Amino acid sequence: MTWKAFETTITETPDSLVGPWRRPHQMLNAQVYDSHASIHDDATAQKLGFQGGTIEGPTHFSQFAPLCASVWGQSWFEAGCISAHYRNPCFEGEEVQAILAKPGPGEMQCKLQMVKRDGTEVLRGTASVADAGLPTALDQRLTELKPLADPVILRDVKLGMKTKRQTIRMDFDQNMGELYPFSLRDKLKVITETSPFYRAEDAAGNPWGRPIIPIEMLSVLFQYKSKEDRLPARGPAVGLFADQEIKLLKGPLFVGEDYELEREVVAFSGSRRTESLWVRTSVFELNAQAPIATMLLNLAIIKESYAPYSQEYKQLYS
Repeated sequence: MTWKAFETTITETPDSLVGPWRRPHQMLNAQVYDSHASIHDDATAQKLGFQGGTIEGPTHFSQFAPLCASVWGQSWFEAGCISAHYRNPCFEGEEVQAILAKPGPGEMQCKLQMVKRDGTEVLRGTASVADAGLPTALDQRLTELKPLADPVILRDVKLGMKTKRQTIRMDFDQNMGELYPFSLRDKLKVITETSPFYRAEDAAGNPWGRPIIPIEMLSVLFQYKSKEDRLPARGPAVGLFADQEIKLLKGPLFVGEDYELEREVVAFSGSRRTESLWVRTSVFELNAQAPIATMLLNLAIIKESYAPYSQEYKQLYS
């Protein structure tokens, strides 16, 4: 390899590759969801028992990119996958560290983890490239879900529901809407791991000759028009990302390129406080049939954030 994707300092232990401590930035204070503030707004989050607005989960994916690239090289950018279960929220100013278990010779998948200074686990999961021949962390999670009993918020959403295809793109100065009220250029000013691969002025020096979209911003791209093809969940209600997997099949994805996507409901799950909707987003080159990337997202909707929840529950199930 004559190119270098990252300048990130990586510490090697007998079992792991460890990134530096980072303080990711909160960029969603002004996010609007269902015409109201989201879990990333301090006041909304505090009403629901959080200490403040949470940093969105995929922001943390950037810290794993240098570790994965150091193991798998160019393949990571073309066929990489992060599959993660979010365990605890992270807040503005907190330091977090990415840890990647060393894969054995020839292994295409390994475990990953992110922790805070006090040892609190932010997320855990797997990283992989290509077809590792093993279930990802969320493949395994899907086999272990607690069924959603007595749905209220999700009662009109059905397994297998699909949305129509939409065209999406991400330019450097494109505001990504109410869900993501910032641009790629804004993100690149504060991203935890910078790379010449992400910059137009350095594109001639990367393997594809074009600036690529960072893995954390793929989540933004794939969610960009989700409000236009809404699944029939009841609201307004506040949700948070509980599980997320981003998988490149024929990547990377490029800045300024048009793509198409569709979404499919693939599972439901539940807990005492949440109703969870699992949606797989498939991303295609224009007019293509085979996806080039996918995202599996578990949106856990907080029951108490839906004002008529108790009343509707009694009407439906008493």
